[in-house]
Amino acid sequence: MKIAVSLPDDQVEAMRRAVAQGRAASVSGYVSSAIARAEREASLTELLDDLDRELGEVDPATLAWADKALGLT
Repeated sequence: MKIAVSLPDDQVEAMRRAVAQGRAASVSGYVSSAIARAEREASLTELLDDLDRELGEVDPATLAWADKALGLT
């Protein structure tokens, strides 16, 4: 399906640069990948929200332990 959208000039230039540098096959491919990534992130956020509702939010001490165990702090 073909659609038309309006985007800021800097975003259009960023997409064209990505194509020129071989980081995307086309502007359409770039946009499609960005939308797919946003959908995955939204699905993950929804899953995490569901888990918080079902199991309760993770307490700060557990988060700190996990960050340390993963080498994030």
